[in-house]
Amino acid sequence: MAIVELKNISFSYTPEQEIIHDLSLAFDSGSATAIVGQNGAGKTTTVKLINHLLIPSQGQVLINGHDSRELTTAKVSQQVGYAFQNPDDQIFNNSIRKEIAYGPKENGIKGEALEKKVIQAAELTGLRDFLDEHPYNFPYSLRKFITIASLVAMDPDVYIFDEPTAGQDHISRQRLAGIIKTLKSQGKCIIIITHDMNFVAENFQRVVVLSEHKILRDGTPQEIFTDTDLMTRANIEPPAVLNIANQARLSAVPLTVAELVNAL
Repeated sequence: MAIVELKNISFSYTPEQEIIHDLSLAFDSGSATAIVGQNGAGKTTTVKLINHLLIPSQGQVLINGHDSRELTTAKVSQQVGYAFQNPDDQIFNNSIRKEIAYGPKENGIKGEALEKKVIQAAELTGLRDFLDEHPYNFPYSLRKFITIASLVAMDPDVYIFDEPTAGQDHISRQRLAGIIKTLKSQGKCIIIITHDMNFVAENFQRVVVLSEHKILRDGTPQEIFTDTDLMTRANIEPPAVLNIANQARLSAVPLTVAELVNAL
């Protein structure tokens, strides 16, 4: 059974403004999915329906088999963690330690158990040596890792990251890729929203393309990024390495730098 299932979901902010129309998706444990599409395609709306920040106009959202309408937002947040695109919408404590500890502490975890969760989350996200620093001593890009660490400490079944690579340098992108790999190996379900097709090609085996208020295609990076009609219709640029391969007239379809080097 899928850990998250959207069944014939529709959502409108106003009767004249339908954002999602009859959308169905399922996500399994131990999976990593990238949701891509231009601004206004409905990506953020879709994930907010998953974590109960929005309620569908029609259809069902099932979390571990339970209709989300029957669950409180607090209950859903224990199962679905969401790192907003702007970390400043989430961070409110005066130290990284307090920020990471807040969620599990609210759930009744105390003492050594709480400290263990904080340390584990900080180590995974590269924040172990900065726990007593103020979050706003760090740049925007690194504050994103503070919000991710806060989710890790909560240990949800599902992680949603909204534009996690925005403003990140190469080292931070590698760290983020490592976090996703580790969480996936723990059986977690990872869903990201991104415009970064290079990161998608390097780290995901499932890509969902949203446009025109619906799913245009759900497939592998190879299937998605070699579909030129789809790329045009969704107004998405394929990964840079694929453009290079096409210009070099390679028969191979490389999606990562390593694959491109081998093909050359």
